[in-house]
Amino acid sequence: MKIYFHEITLSTHKKFELIDITYEVEKAVEKSGIRNGICLVFAPHATAAIIANEHEDGLINDMITKVKEFTQPERSWKHNLIDDNAHAHIGSALFGAERIFPVRDGRLVRGTWQNIFLVEMDGPRYRRRVLVEVLGE
Repeated sequence: MKIYFHEITLSTHKKFELIDITYEVEKAVEKSGIRNGICLVFAPHATAAIIANEHEDGLINDMITKVKEFTQPERSWKHNLIDDNAHAHIGSALFGAERIFPVRDGRLVRGTWQNIFLVEMDGPRYRRRVLVEVLGE
């Protein structure tokens, strides 16, 4: 079995933001040389998440609206007494910091309308990392 590791580094510019990282993940799979296996996409942050969905501006805005409704950033969460970002911790825990995709014939397998996004819920952040690990033959 072969393992390939790649790190994507990016900056976010808004408190809530979806950043499309599909191209970078696909390039990592291509560089890995792995023909068949899996690709793990992981955000090592307690206030961000990874999702797969359509890249359409209206839908992106709708998702951000729903993330805000779901996580309630204006609510008086107890963690906000320490650091005003409890909503982002809750969102990361519930949405998930990772996604796993199949790799077949050297290509990332995803649905026609599935792009890969980092979901920022505690921005702006100067440096966010996304780890891509490809495993297989």
